[in-house]
Amino acid sequence: MRVLLMSGLGPANLNSGYLSGSLLERDRSPRATQVLQRADRPDLDVSQLAFEKGGRRYALLRPRPDSVPHLTSVTLTSILASSGHDFVRVPLEEVWTSQARPPSGDIDVVLLSSTFIWNDGIVAAALNWIGTHVPDTPVIMGGQYTNLKFMPVMRDHPEVLAVVRGDAEESLPRVLDALQAGASLDGIPNVVWRDGPRIQINPIAYVDMERFPSPTVAGPAPIVPYESMRGCPFDCKFCSFPAASPKWRYKSAEKIVHDWTAYATENHAKMISAMDSTFTVPPTRMRRLLELLPGAGTPPWEGFSRANTINSPELVENLARSRCQQLHIGFESMNDETLKRMSKRVSVRQNRRAGELLSRSDIGYYVFFIVGYPGETPEAFADTSAFLVDEYVGHFALSKFSITDETMPLWQDRDELRIVSDDPTDPTAAWSHIGMDSAEASRLQKETLDRVRHGSETAVLHLWQHAFQHWLMPHRDRLTNIRAEKCVERMAMAPVDYPDVAQAAKVVNDELDKLRDLGIERVEDSRTLCRDAI
Repeated sequence: MRVLLMSGLGPANLNSGYLSGSLLERDRSPRATQVLQRADRPDLDVSQLAFEKGGRRYALLRPRPDSVPHLTSVTLTSILASSGHDFVRVPLEEVWTSQARPPSGDIDVVLLSSTFIWNDGIVAAALNWIGTHVPDTPVIMGGQYTNLKFMPVMRDHPEVLAVVRGDAEESLPRVLDALQAGASLDGIPNVVWRDGPRIQINPIAYVDMERFPSPTVAGPAPIVPYESMRGCPFDCKFCSFPAASPKWRYKSAEKIVHDWTAYATENHAKMISAMDSTFTVPPTRMRRLLELLPGAGTPPWEGFSRANTINSPELVENLARSRCQQLHIGFESMNDETLKRMSKRVSVRQNRRAGELLSRSDIGYYVFFIVGYPGETPEAFADTSAFLVDEYVGHFALSKFSITDETMPLWQDRDELRIVSDDPTDPTAAWSHIGMDSAEASRLQKETLDRVRHGSETAVLHLWQHAFQHWLMPHRDRLTNIRAEKCVERMAMAPVDYPDVAQAAKVVNDELDKLRDLGIERVEDSRTLCRDAI
């Protein structure tokens, strides 16, 4: 039996439009061209910015050499390889951009991951591609979306033969073996399947994460994605993840260290990216990890944390000793009432303490905020906006609230908060609630991002930097790097920020002068620059 695995990211970046018209876009807008001509720099390109280190000239914006592989793809690939099933893979990103090529040879079954799918329209698009390029082939689905929506998918898409809910390590190979043998799927845990005209729902079973082998990775892997738990102990109302995997389970600190050591030895991993919703819980495991990691010879790592975990200088020092390079933290809001509505179970005080502790360390961090959560008023959001402009130090993201599906726990507050959405399955659809509507949230988002760019010297939006090595100048301190990124952003956004061409041109030249003060200059021929990692 030959399997086609289709997995990968979803089709959209909801914040991507913010850079439209800037110098950071690949295609130069007429307005940007006009500004650069007025600045007497018609050929200016951000790729020409450079600094010197060790007698070599490095491009400031060096492409990121390695991206984090998708955890779902790594896990499914490991399951298929370990169970001896022949497979090929088509990345879902290529389906959304119409670049996907159908595999050569016969395909007996298609495995479609829904982990980065959030509505039926996206499911239909993927199934249409399958129907066009691999016609009359049964489809097995699994992942986050179908964990929640397995019945609607089975009802509305007859080409889907079965859905594997939850853990697939043991169930998926059994499904494939049964299909190859022409046998029934009855009795295989976690499977929802077509039994003639009926849809059968088999019982749920959970894999013991401590005893079951972690995914294997074939060949060298500079960055290895890692999953240390399934489910989540928290109940944030904007997240349906716990409902899709209701039993919280996690690996021990000892198993984590064993796995990371193996990835370093067998795959030459230079970084472990822990993809759990919050890697730093439970606290007893985290304390044990911080005891074991410093002497274990494991690679540096990054992961997601809750703000209240970062509660002392000693904890931050221990994180640094464990080779933690970056933490991603959801502050979400700097208003206690909004945090309470979210059921976030952290306070503004805890958010502020985490930010202050990390800003004094060498650990990188990236903090998420939301504007427009149900019940939040413009006055309540003003606390978050003011914090970003006046206090925050480091990288951040500010996302407009969106409704991804009708299973989000926030719908429990529908009547109280008067939550209305034009389409609860579409994150781009218009919405409103007692505090504001989506149009006002968009306005507040843009106003705050603009205010931070112009009014803060220490907070920097992390959006365009994803494509480049981090830090831009790893031999310099955090604040110097932040200043450099602020200058690049202010210069790049000048054609958008200033209606007057002469004023925009002056900003471009002023920011180039500030970059020069930081040791960053423009070179005429960017092809001469080194773009290797430092």
